[in-house]
This record gives sequence, structure tokens and C-alpha cells, in this order.
Amino acid sequence: APVPSRPIPSLPSRPVSSQPSPSHPIHPIPPVPSRLSRCSGGSERSPAHLSTKVTFSLFYITLLVFGACGNVLALCITFQRRKKKLNSTDLYLVNLALSDALFTLALPGRIAYYILESDWPFGDWFCRLTAFIFYMNTYVSIYFMTCVSVDRYIAVVRTRHPGRIRKMSRARGICVLIWSLVFLQTAPLLLRPMTRRMGDKLTCMEYFNFEEIPNLPYLLLVACMLGFFLPVGIILVCYVRINLKLCQTAKENPLTVKNGHHHRAFTVILVVLLAVLLCFSPYHLNIVQFMKLQQEPSCTENKIFQKSLHYTVFLMNFNCCLDPFIYFFACKGYKRTVLKILRRQVSVSISSAARSHHEESSGPRLKIQGPLQKLLVLPIQQLK
Repeated sequence: APVPSRPIPSLPSRPVSSQPSPSHPIHPIPPVPSRLSRCSGGSERSPAHLSTKVTFSLFYITLLVFGACGNVLALCITFQRRKKKLNSTDLYLVNLALSDALFTLALPGRIAYYILESDWPFGDWFCRLTAFIFYMNTYVSIYFMTCVSVDRYIAVVRTRHPGRIRKMSRARGICVLIWSLVFLQTAPLLLRPMTRRMGDKLTCMEYFNFEEIPNLPYLLLVACMLGFFLPVGIILVCYVRINLKLCQTAKENPLTVKNGHHHRAFTVILVVLLAVLLCFSPYHLNIVQFMKLQQEPSCTENKIFQKSLHYTVFLMNFNCCLDPFIYFFACKGYKRTVLKILRRQVSVSISSAARSHHEESSGPRLKIQGPLQKLLVLPIQQLK
């Protein structure tokens, strides 16, 4: 999988040492180039100014509220339906919701970090744990969204023996495999410092000492290919094949055009594809473009790349709030519960408005009697 990308990473640089590298994660993290100090005039500064401080703080607070509510609701609905038989798609979505729910546990620390203007108050070990959660969620999410797309493709296109391929035992094995692989890839983050002293501030997940890693640009390019471009290619193929299947079915039998099962599968993959492209592609394209530079980047290129990373990672984090839309279209139980909650809220709002209107209309200034009372007041009272 490619570069860990939930938090704001530092600038990648060309390797400056041919010595063997220390233990490092399979997802290498872009280091701070040694020339960054020279570019900033020899003084290390916190990247968070007042505008970015306010922006990132509000963003992560919003992300915490909506991400936690949407994903915890999905887990609660699944727990309530535990007596009903879950299919393979449900299992992948449960793991996706679990990953996002765990990700929200790391957000309070990031909120405090940005409020304090990039000053980490919780120590190095908690920073390591936060980095581990951030990075693990990124690629667990991509892999499980890919699994959902492949599962929908099998259910719609490979209709001969879909049950044999989509066995729950196989789905459980795939889930265990994904969690295990991503854990092994990101666990080395727990073994090396994730903080760095910059003046009077302690930064977290922002500046890393990876300059001794040989061939770092090539490692990052290979990681981006395996962890992002390959899954996106698989999702895109599934999307196209399901679309072709729906067109073919509509030509052969127009009565099946309104087949809810097929159209729901198409909608699920479309939402997955849009979420992946919107949230993950800007960051990885940015990494690839910078890594392909033939010469050492200039100070201006370094600063532009660093600024662009702030906003592309901004989109990466937003994926936590988009995943509940996948649950909405893929899981009937989740959709039914969300619509029920919305109807209840609308009913409460209408009831409250009707009560206020009734109190105003029954005041001393206005008295509604006779036939007009039957037309206005009684229907409003029935809304209660």
C-alpha cells in the first residue's frame, strides 16, 4: 500500500545516504528534506498559521461528529440484526464501518494538535498510536471498498455460481487477511519516534527522518501503484462490467430494467468509485507527480508541494464521512433506520411548529371559532 496519508505528512526528498536503512514501515512516509531548513531561512517553523489552525480544527471537529455518528450507527444496526443472516457485502461494510469508527478515536488528539498550533501535548507513544490508527484506516478502507465492488460484480455478472464464490467463510478469511496485511505493514510505525522538536513546539506525524532509506522515490511509486491505482482499476472494471450487464439485460428483456437488485449493485459501486476518486486520488497523484521529478526540487517546488499536501490530505480524511453513504445504498437495514430517524425528526419539527401556531392562534388577539376552527386548528392538532 502507498504512503500513509491520514495526517499531514512531510515533504519527500531524494535519498542522501547509501547506508542501510533502519527498520521502517512498508508504507514509507515522506521525510523532511534536509534543504527545507535552508528554504525556510534556517529556522524551523510550525506549518499551522491562524487560518489553517481554524480550518483544520473545525474540519476535524465536524469529521468527528458526523463520522462517529454515521459509522457507529451502522455498527449498532448490524448488532441489532445479528440474528438475521448477513451476506458477504454486509460483512465487508461492517469492517469498513469498524475501521472508520476506530479512526474517529484518533481525532480528538488531532483537534487538540491543531488548536495548539501544531504542538503535540500527549507524548511520543500516543503520537505513534495515533499515526498507526490513521495509516491503518486509510488502506483498510480502500481494500474493503474494493471488496464491496468485487462482491457486487460477482453477484450481478457472475450469476452462475455466485453463492459458491461469495461464501461467508471466504469473506471472513478475506477480512482477516486484509486486517493482518495492513497491520503488518503499519506496525513498524509503533517502533520509531513519530514526534520531532521544532523550536518550542513538539510536532506529531509531520516530520520524519527517512532520509537514509535508499531509493525512496521508487518505493513510493511502487507503493502508490499497489495500494491505490490497482484497487481503483479493479473498482472501475467492476463498475463498467455491471453497467454493460444492465444494458445487455435491458435489451434482452425490457421488463428487467427496473430490477432493484441490479440497480442497487450499480449504485453501490458508483458511490464507492466516486468516494475513492474524490478522497484518495488527489493525494496519490500529487505524490506521484512530485516523485517523478528528475532533479532535486527547488525551494519553491518544495513549498508548493507541502501546501498542496495540506489540502489533498484534507480530502483523504473526508472519506470517513462519505462511507455512511455507501452503507445507505448497500444495506437495506441502514437505509430503513436512517429514513426512520429523519421522519421522526421531521414529525417532531412539524409537531413543534403546530403547537406554537396553536398557542399563538388561541391567544387573546385572535380567536378561531366555528367552521374556520375545523379547517385550521383541528388538522394541526391531528399532526400531534
